Amino acid sequence: MANSWSETLYDAYAQQFTVDKIYFESKTDHQHLMIFHNALFGRVMVLDGIVQTTEKDEFIYHEMLTHLPILAHGNVKRVLIIGGGDGGMIREVCKHQSVRHITQVEIDQAVIDMAKQYLPNHSQGAYDDARVNIVINDGMAFVKETNERFDVIISDSTDPIGPGESLFSQNFYACCQSCLNPGGVLVTQNGVAYMQQDEVSATATKLAPLFQDWHFFTAAVPTYVGGAMTFSWATDDQALRQQSVDLIQARYQVANIETRYYTPEVHVAAFALPKYVLQVIDQTGRKV
Repeated sequence: MANSWSETLYDAYAQQFTVDKIYFESKTDHQHLMIFHNALFGRVMVLDGIVQTTEKDEFIYHEMLTHLPILAHGNVKRVLIIGGGDGGMIREVCKHQSVRHITQVEIDQAVIDMAKQYLPNHSQGAYDDARVNIVINDGMAFVKETNERFDVIISDSTDPIGPGESLFSQNFYACCQSCLNPGGVLVTQNGVAYMQQDEVSATATKLAPLFQDWHFFTAAVPTYVGGAMTFSWATDDQALRQQSVDLIQARYQVANIETRYYTPEVHVAAFALPKYVLQVIDQTGRKV
């Protein structure tokens, strides 16, 4: 009989997985890593007791955090990824042949090494792409110190506890803004809105003074339980969030990428938020 494992993200609620096999478990300098096999979700990667990604549904998360900002922008040459050591984000960004340079800043080399060995379907060889530059560093330190500029910044961080906490600070968002080229876009993972409304509120409050246009978009990722996953959106180009399906469709066709979740219709619809999320946003004092 298979063992079971329960997530520790919430005190009063948990999801449980059967564990058919443990592939890897280790305590690094930064966090506790584990990867195991589940009959439904395939290989599951866990950091500090919280599910980060699974083979079965990772494509939803990674497609929405890459293709949506890249196709909304329309002329992305340089991309910065903060976190994303499992390789899924690199894989999706590399699909865009128009992107010339990709920098990934990951705090923990062990995450990349483990993912290459035990989650090879996430990166699918993308780490070998000549456009990719890997920097092992704290994401906050990198955006604070770098002189490089990017068209899209993707913050693929853990939850705002432990190593990922600084990546939800106003200082981090301000530093990201200074790293963006004119018209650039910052997107971040922002938790499950229904379960983590405080995160939505905190992010909205921090983004509002910094960017001309900020908002959230959503996608339903089964292993991020509790409803729709929210992603923050921030840019100084207010037109990028208002584009038509036809324009996004044209860019999608030119990009000639294959997706399993993302479509131009999903892209546009993702910005339509449930009322309870809008109410949280409205409390920041700025209607959207």
